[in-house]
Amino acid sequence: MLNLLKKTRPYNSYSNNFYSKKPNRFPKISLFWLLLACPVLIILSEFLAQAYLGVTGKDNNMDGKSPLIKAYQLNFLTANKQPIEGLTDGGDLVVKRSSTLGYELISPQQSEFWQINEQGVRDNDPLPLAKPKNEIRIFILGGSTAFGQLNTNNQATISHYLEARLKQRVKQQKSSPAQYRPDVFPFFAPTRRELTKLPPKIREGDYRVINAAVPGYTSGNQLAKLALGILPYQPDLIVVLDGYEDLMLESSRPKADIPHIDEFLADAKGYFRDSLDFSFDQWLGSTALVKTFNSFTPQSSVSLDQTSLAVNNDGKSLKSYLPNDIEELKRRVDRYRENHKQLVQLSARWEIPVVLAIQPEITSRSVDQLSAEEKAIRNHLGKNYLEDFPQAYGELVKASQNLAKAFPKNVKVVNFYQSNSSFPTPMFSDTIHLTEESNKVMAEKLYHAITAWEKIQIIPQYFYLKTSE
Repeated sequence: MLNLLKKTRPYNSYSNNFYSKKPNRFPKISLFWLLLACPVLIILSEFLAQAYLGVTGKDNNMDGKSPLIKAYQLNFLTANKQPIEGLTDGGDLVVKRSSTLGYELISPQQSEFWQINEQGVRDNDPLPLAKPKNEIRIFILGGSTAFGQLNTNNQATISHYLEARLKQRVKQQKSSPAQYRPDVFPFFAPTRRELTKLPPKIREGDYRVINAAVPGYTSGNQLAKLALGILPYQPDLIVVLDGYEDLMLESSRPKADIPHIDEFLADAKGYFRDSLDFSFDQWLGSTALVKTFNSFTPQSSVSLDQTSLAVNNDGKSLKSYLPNDIEELKRRVDRYRENHKQLVQLSARWEIPVVLAIQPEITSRSVDQLSAEEKAIRNHLGKNYLEDFPQAYGELVKASQNLAKAFPKNVKVVNFYQSNSSFPTPMFSDTIHLTEESNKVMAEKLYHAITAWEKIQIIPQYFYLKTSE
């Protein structure tokens, strides 16, 4: 038995050895090669993700913004035209900080939907500082409604339609002079009364309506814009279309400015730290891998609150921007009145008439005149907004009307908030921005307000002559 065990020991020893030391079937991978493989794999995956996005076209609308909405969203830069890190990703309309204006449009720039000329106004052609002898210049100031927010091109804006209408009037006067008042009135009273019924002639010349509005601008921005950027171009008439942004801007701020600029100035170091985190997140979000991952998850679109207010970087509800008490409302209205008073006084000094136009807003529109889409917009605003806004906006209307009474020779008020029953349906694309057809009606009403003003008319000789029967 012992001999048998001795004979079998080598076999057992070999067996134990065989099972205790298994041969390595896989080659050893060094840490170096493992570290090298990771970035190579990531780079390869990035290339594959880019190819996937390119083939599927999903890279064009990854953030939920339509090309039209993105084209009109503001992209804020510093005064030196450097990106402002920490702000949420902006759109295509680039503005830079200005110590006097708050911010201003970069010039020139253009997109599929708009063009900004060398002078920083929405126009296809340059605006020379020296005014041609026969040119009559009308400048439109205001915020996003006057600018033509969400309109498909420069030709769909209020300024374009108003200019075309004035040019048409001059052409009609020349081709059919008998349809208008003569240049010299007769002495015979009955004939004078009949001629007075004819429409007056307006000053003949090459009318040019310049869209100098900037999305988000309030009366404070517009006052500075007139004094520093408009008067040197020798305007013959000023149209101010505003109201909404003034009501929604807190009274502690004299004019609209770059979002969170106060926080940046108060804590520059903290802002710098946040901007580093933001830069990394922004870079990470721009990679094809992250975009591909996001393409398989639902993306939130831009909210109605963000499109309605050009400077609403945080996406807060519109109700949160309304004055929270009577005193705050009074301060906002006082700021609006004072800025417009200075604007009118400055214009009067240069004998420039001013049309103060109260911009329309969806709560003034009768519900039965709204389209299904407009009713959805109205319902989104909520009960509190629908109750509070009309009363607050009415105070701005009163302020403008009081200015017209104080400056009857220099100011004319056109209230589009309470006078929009003749506008087409749909009228609004969001809370305040108008459809192209509504821009045409707006321009037509401004045209009639302007041409009915003696300051723009040709007054016939002996028109005011008093004669007996």
